Amino acid sequence: MKHKKSIITLAVLGMTLSGAAGVFAGANLQKITAYLNHSISIKVDGKVYDTSKNMTPITYKNTTYLPVRAIADVLDVPVRYDAMNRQVVIGTGTDQGQSNELVPVQYSETQLREIRNAFAKFDGFETAYAPAQMVKGDAYRKTGASGDGVNIMFEHMTVNISPRDYSFGYDSKPVTLSNGTKAKWYTPDDTALLGFQLDDRFVTLSSPDHSLSQSQLEKIAVHVVKTK
Repeated sequence: MKHKKSIITLAVLGMTLSGAAGVFAGANLQKITAYLNHSISIKVDGKVYDTSKNMTPITYKNTTYLPVRAIADVLDVPVRYDAMNRQVVIGTGTDQGQSNELVPVQYSETQLREIRNAFAKFDGFETAYAPAQMVKGDAYRKTGASGDGVNIMFEHMTVNISPRDYSFGYDSKPVTLSNGTKAKWYTPDDTALLGFQLDDRFVTLSSPDHSLSQSQLEKIAVHVVKTK
């Protein structure tokens, strides 16, 4: 098992516990299971943390809430609120569970053909683009054309490429990527989106399962390029 400071990175704000409930945490969505018997314990990677002496659950309308700050105290990790993603982050987010290491995406010929075919469905938009790098541990899944763009889907992220700027009308936070590109973060629902213009199109990156951080997506964004 990893050092206790690396097991928990992310817990969803307002999580509830009823019977046995799962809370997804960390860059690899490691599962934390809490059992409500006469006491509460948290099981992470097979190791059980007894919390009965350190925290008291709150019961309201037949639902039991486990304070996330109490989890952080038990595991001896910091806790903060990520307003952009509307999440409570437990842990530093900089250890092995939140690696910023990027690795090349090794597309097969079949996968490249799938990507090119998706772009070919749009007149004047046939040039295919795709991320050349991904966070270590992620994996390419599939590509599909939507009504106004192409979605390149990985296990932990989605890259949308479209002639449309989806950020229009939303409050946004500007950011400059490492290659000087001006981008912006905006949150139309519960998932933060990173958008920027690339040549004649707009690229939008997100992590639908919330396992990738903003810094990770910003690093990947500069590696969205034309496919060969």
